[in-house]
Parts: sequence; C-alpha cells; structure tokens
Amino acid sequence: MQPAQPAQPVQPVRPETPARPDTATPAVSGAPAVRKGAAPRKPAPGGEAPWDEPRRTPARGASRDEIGWVKAHGGAGASSLAETLGGVDVGARWPEPARGEPRRVMLVGRTSARGLRAVSRALGALQDGKAPQGIDLLGVVLIADAPGRLPLNLLRRIRVVRSVTHVHRVPWIPAWRTGGQPKYLPRQLGALADLVGTGTDGERTVS
Repeated sequence: MQPAQPAQPVQPVRPETPARPDTATPAVSGAPAVRKGAAPRKPAPGGEAPWDEPRRTPARGASRDEIGWVKAHGGAGASSLAETLGGVDVGARWPEPARGEPRRVMLVGRTSARGLRAVSRALGALQDGKAPQGIDLLGVVLIADAPGRLPLNLLRRIRVVRSVTHVHRVPWIPAWRTGGQPKYLPRQLGALADLVGTGTDGERTVS
C-alpha cells in the first residue's frame, strides 16, 4: 500500500464581490447605444471626471427651458457665462432633461491645449451615446485662455472641433480672471446672448 497523502489545507472561500450596477446612461437620439455591462472607464487624464459617469447631484435651479453651460474641464468659464448671460452652470457632466434639467446645452472650454483636449473628449462621449436622452447640443464655446493670438497648432485643433459642431469664440476678458464682471460685453458674446434671450447687438453695458 502507498502511504497516505497528507491532507491539503483548505483554502477559505471568499464571497464574490457583487457586480456594480450598470451605470451606462441612455444614448442621445441618433447616437449608438451604450453596451450594457461595459467596464467603468478610468478617470480622464488630469483629474477630469469621465464623461460617461452617471449623474451625481442635480444642477441647482435647473430648468429644461434654460441654457445649460457644461464645462469640459475645471476653470472653463461656465460659471462666468451663467452669471453674465443667464442659464445654469451644470458642471462637468451632461444634464438629464428627463429629471427637469436643461436640454439645450453649450459645451464650454478654454483655448489651451488641455482645454481643447477636454472638449474633444466630451464631444466623443456624446457621439458614443454616453449621455442622457433629449440633449440638444447648440455648440461649443471656446474662451481665450490668455490675451493675444493663438498658436497655429491650437488653431488647427479648433478647426477640428468646428468640423463637428458650431464653435463660438470668446476673447480674453480680464474681469473674469479676478472673479468680476466686464463693464462691456464684447461683440463676440452677441450670438450667445441671443441663445439665452439677452438679445444684445454689439457691445453693451452690463447692468
């Protein structure tokens, strides 16, 4: 007879970790649906929130009939636009019209390389269907990150964004840098003022 084999130690069985609920949001009309069960995306470079994350907190004072300013990254200028022209600063996420949040939105970013990358990332998420249903993207607002002309490589990136959606360029406004309001609105803000109902032509004094 062969000698008995020593008993193998029994490995403790660890309980299975419950799977995360599917956090994919419904697709925008005309965009492909998000695949269920897809692994959650890692945070975007630079600490920015990924654009397919679920809604966290509602935008304060949001209304479906207002313009929602969606910032592509921190410091984009969405708050300044909301304070100057009206509308709602939604934050770095797409709003949810089904929950009463603005359906008409403008994506806001700076003209820096980082800002343009964040804008492209947000537009890509929207095209991939990683946004709530009912969103009407009116265009992208690019606010100058510094006075003066832009380098050629940044202008090329802006042309790429312009091939996807409408682009509204806003010049450098020193008052926004210090948290104040400009005495006069630049002419470039006229189109944006029309979208939110201000109805200004050319430069005007801010009340």
